[in-house]
Amino acid sequence: MDVAVRIEQALEAALSRAESQNPPPKLAAAMRHAVFPGGARVRPSLCLAVSEACGGDAPVLADAAAAAIEFLHCASLVHDDLPCFDDADTRRKRPSVHSAFGEPIAVLAGDALIVLAFETIVQAAHVAPQRLVALHSTITHGVGMPHGIVAGQAWESEPNAPPELYRRAKTGALFVAATMSGAIAAGADPEAWRALGERLGEAYQVADDLLDAITRAEDTDKPVGRDAALGRPTAIAELGVAGAVQKLESLIGAAAAAIPPCQGAGALRELVKTQASRLAPKRLLRSAA
Repeated sequence: MDVAVRIEQALEAALSRAESQNPPPKLAAAMRHAVFPGGARVRPSLCLAVSEACGGDAPVLADAAAAAIEFLHCASLVHDDLPCFDDADTRRKRPSVHSAFGEPIAVLAGDALIVLAFETIVQAAHVAPQRLVALHSTITHGVGMPHGIVAGQAWESEPNAPPELYRRAKTGALFVAATMSGAIAAGADPEAWRALGERLGEAYQVADDLLDAITRAEDTDKPVGRDAALGRPTAIAELGVAGAVQKLESLIGAAAAAIPPCQGAGALRELVKTQASRLAPKRLLRSAA
């Protein structure tokens, strides 16, 4: 089955289970609004690609891990868009969750998606129960304290936040969770896949900094110029535009080089190459230079 289809089916199945017991209608609708239609689904695609590269002997568990990671990513976007953080009215070229449903429902929708992520993993644990603890621990590490998404968001509220720590927590941590979870779901050594997640995750944050700084509003699916307005510790502030472009190119190369020897190494390199073309289209690089 196609990876994109697997991801959408896993997300739909989990949300449908959550909706099956007559939940509050606005909350259910807000959760769907946050998840569908999705973006590129990069993190769950990476999770499944690593799982397949490692043998893919438990696809049900891998699908659950991929869905959980995407739910956590979506939850982070819901909370990130709130007025107390980015105050973003749009996301993916339509109203953000708090714009469409109000702030209280948006907070609750983000919270509910976090819980649903871990419920989704537990639902699939019967496939390989001996892998559950490692999978749960790896994903929680990518979300909470001291180095997960929550910590990354908190660094934005600190004066003089260390740029490297900020980037690794805000974006890199969930990429690490994706690569390592894919390996765990397949019964492989997750540590061998940490570097790929770290490099690719940091590349995504640098690219996001560039897009926010130099992209026109009509060319992206979210508000631009927010980093400078909010005084965030971005790669642009640290390195300048040209330096950030060089950093991005270096990280993409390092991500491809970090793929360990495996049966799916070629396919994974193609995935990294594909994502690199999305991260840094030629027009962006030319305008940045």
